[in-house]
Amino acid sequence: MSAKLPLPSVLLLCLLLSACGGGSPGSGGTSGTTSGGTTGGSTTGGSTGGTSTGSTTGGSTTGATSGGSTTGGSTGGGSTGGTTGGSTGGTTGGTTGGSIGTGPAARLSARLGRANRLLIGLGEGNDLSRINSQALRPDIYDRYLTGIGTGQWPEYVPGAPRGEYVNQVAAAADSIGAIPMFTLYQMAALGDGNLSILDNRNVMTQYWSQTVLLFQRLATYNRPALVSFEPDFWGYVQQQTAGGDPTARFAWVNITPECATLPNDVTGVGRCLVRIARQYAPRVAVGFPPSTFGDPVQANVEAFMNRIGAATADFVTMQTLDRDAGCFEAVPQPSYCQRVRIPYYWDESNQTSPNFREHFAAAQSFGRAIGNLPLVWWQTPMGQPAASSLGGRSKRWRDNRVNYFLTHASELVAAGGMAVVFSTGEPNQTDISSDDGQFQRLSNAYLLAPAALP
Repeated sequence: MSAKLPLPSVLLLCLLLSACGGGSPGSGGTSGTTSGGTTGGSTTGGSTGGTSTGSTTGGSTTGATSGGSTTGGSTGGGSTGGTTGGSTGGTTGGTTGGSIGTGPAARLSARLGRANRLLIGLGEGNDLSRINSQALRPDIYDRYLTGIGTGQWPEYVPGAPRGEYVNQVAAAADSIGAIPMFTLYQMAALGDGNLSILDNRNVMTQYWSQTVLLFQRLATYNRPALVSFEPDFWGYVQQQTAGGDPTARFAWVNITPECATLPNDVTGVGRCLVRIARQYAPRVAVGFPPSTFGDPVQANVEAFMNRIGAATADFVTMQTLDRDAGCFEAVPQPSYCQRVRIPYYWDESNQTSPNFREHFAAAQSFGRAIGNLPLVWWQTPMGQPAASSLGGRSKRWRDNRVNYFLTHASELVAAGGMAVVFSTGEPNQTDISSDDGQFQRLSNAYLLAPAALP
């Protein structure tokens, strides 16, 4: 059994763990960042916004594109895993001590063709040109897929076949030796937290059509990839449905042929997402993100996630915060970081709450309760080095998660972690172009002595 936290710590973690918001990439096949996120950290909040404030211009026809930069067509070749120190196909670090783990995280990493160590990724806000200029070789390269209908993610690349953006992102990931990861964020199409989408047959027909398109595109790619399903959505359902019962919330599911036998409720939604993934692209690993704002009791969130079929996936998507901590500390708070003032900056000494070990205990409980699946931390804020002054300013807010995660990787592994992906949840947050080289320095140091997966 995992360690149980004192009730005040559990409640505070429930406030802090909610994160996300949608990100709407711009035209031309490049990816923007998000401006949503949870409100106030409160258990009645959830996400507001969910629209993109950052868009970029046309994609490239040579090489792979992301963030508007070309990669020149180098595909890297992927990792062969099992090597020590050095890289193959862009994966650095290899295994530690020559041992190969047998636990859930090690098995999934091996299935993805990666080394037997905690994987490190970069997502929204970190464009490909900057990744290349810093000679970074992340294991995972993450982008959002948002919206339903005209002008949304299937049409991000003007004039190209529908869904071409998926293959452009995959090619960009290949160029740096990374696994492509996609955050499917279509449920906010009618507004963040607006569950009327589930009752709209026409919109849900498009929802399922686009979901099938995603996995058909990944089948064409025919290499390992990751997909995380609908951050925040599950928390809204639990929060807004009587008794938090996913069977009590109607949703159009059996209108898509792949899921004609599934129930028209939210349990059917979760099961249908997994069924489509398995049918069209079995090489893709999928995961669900628990949203702790849906219920202040973690055991209730775990039970809810199991009812919607999260245990049949391949990993659990973990979240910490969707903004840099310092953005909420600013006085006055900027418009994009207006929430109730609670401690967002975690204690690195783990003496006062909130702190990192409390979070890892909660994360371990999620993984064990939801199918004993490995954990993938996603959209982890970057921030300036922890020694920065209180708060900060746009693009240079303080946060200590990069520093702690990359210098205490063994603690993530002990909690059941397979990977951690760092990215911005809003365009004014710190990224690798404004962190004074913190990620480059710490990730390079980590890869010299990586944490092996048990």
